[in-house]
Amino acid sequence: MSQASPLILLIEDEVQMRRFLRVSLLSNGFQLVEAETAQDGLAQAATRTPDLILLDLGLPDQDGLAVTKRLREWTTTPIIVISARETEDTKIEALDAGVDDFLTKPFGVGELLARIRVALRHAASAGAAPKAQFSVGDVVVDLGRRQVSVSGREVHLTPIEYKLLTALIKHAGQVVTHRQLLREVWGPNSSEQTQYLRVYMGQLRHKLEENPGRPQYLVTEPGVGYRLKEGG
Repeated sequence: MSQASPLILLIEDEVQMRRFLRVSLLSNGFQLVEAETAQDGLAQAATRTPDLILLDLGLPDQDGLAVTKRLREWTTTPIIVISARETEDTKIEALDAGVDDFLTKPFGVGELLARIRVALRHAASAGAAPKAQFSVGDVVVDLGRRQVSVSGREVHLTPIEYKLLTALIKHAGQVVTHRQLLREVWGPNSSEQTQYLRVYMGQLRHKLEENPGRPQYLVTEPGVGYRLKEGG
């Protein structure tokens, strides 16, 4: 990420949405460059090297998913999709294609800014040395010692539970699809075994959450995957 104010590339053809985002982003200290088409967006991404890309899926010349795949051939710049499409299949397809997050229109400025901050922090930490400790609320994970505690009390996790937790920690604050978690934890041939994931997520919640039925940290993104609340 650059030392100056973060530069955001907005690829969006809807005039009113561009106006709304322009006012929201500029008034909150971001720099902004805009593109109305996929072709212009790809060119701006290559020449302006933005810190983050906001991408609409319904572009006039090319679908946003195709743009994502093109971008992911050469850049790891965070991509947040902003779209009126709200089906679970669309979200899963976008996340699997390489976007970092997905916001369904309409959305509030506060939520947009929060998602942008998470994505920028995640990008900044990706190149840094991994942290030895992760904490969120009363949960502390000592990654060096492979120890987990809740409110100062050590909690025993099975090897699979621990692997699932560390996979979520790696993407803390972001949605991780069922398929992505299954591949990372159980291997490339397990991407359809969602029942395993539900069972182990339930076990993790019982060990880490105060109220497993209403989890604070291990949040479900219905039909899509899970999001671990970002730690401090």
